[in-house]
Amino acid sequence: MVRLRNAGLPDSLRLHYAESGNPAGPAILFLHGWPDSWFSYSRVLPLLPDRYRALVPDQRGFGESDRPEGGYGIPDLAADAAAFLDEVDVTRAAIVGHSFGTFVARRVAEAYPERVTHLVLIGSAFSPVNPVTREVQASLRDLPEPVSLAFAREFQSGTIHLPLPPEFFERLLSESVKLPAHLWRATFEGLLSFDDARELGRIAAPTLLLWGDHDALFSRGEQERLAKAIPNARLRVYPDTGHCPNWERPELVAADLIAFLHGA
Repeated sequence: MVRLRNAGLPDSLRLHYAESGNPAGPAILFLHGWPDSWFSYSRVLPLLPDRYRALVPDQRGFGESDRPEGGYGIPDLAADAAAFLDEVDVTRAAIVGHSFGTFVARRVAEAYPERVTHLVLIGSAFSPVNPVTREVQASLRDLPEPVSLAFAREFQSGTIHLPLPPEFFERLLSESVKLPAHLWRATFEGLLSFDDARELGRIAAPTLLLWGDHDALFSRGEQERLAKAIPNARLRVYPDTGHCPNWERPELVAADLIAFLHGA
């Protein structure tokens, strides 16, 4: 069962979040991709052992969380994540990020290393900037309000390789268009302006990279470069899988996550 709540951070920012599992158990903080919400992990959460406390916020601007005028850089979102952990009384947590969320997750590990027990990056890259992401950025310049389901469908369809359950995919689209057009732009610009190449070596937490070999955004070479840059990192490749293993292969993601947390 997932409980939906709101957390008020010190700057009065309210983050909507889902929670499941044992409130006293080891914490796992899940950070969603762009332009997603907590629902991005809804196929993974039921597969986790009840002993864990899974926390899945809608990041600033996304889903049902507040949408302030600014604060959409990756370091800002990482600070939100640390403040969120404070708000829910979690000292240390495993951090799991998908796509956009991987850059937030690793910034948490760089800036707040004492808060992170393990780091899992699903569909990440050494750098967020490449011809595909530049093309996405260009497509947002004249994106009208409100963002249409058709536009969201075109983008999200391009990130997957395996067919998804129709109800799940339609809900993903509904969550995507909760993000206003100007925040589609602001958050994506914040992503592309982020460069932590010189900070990756500071990541102290054991790190697992999960990547689908049909990822249309980030290449195998990017995974290997990232795994080499982060100390104590290893790469797990999913065959016949796109950019979103947490959508496409939730059973494998949940199993690999739990094995990793158990030290396997």
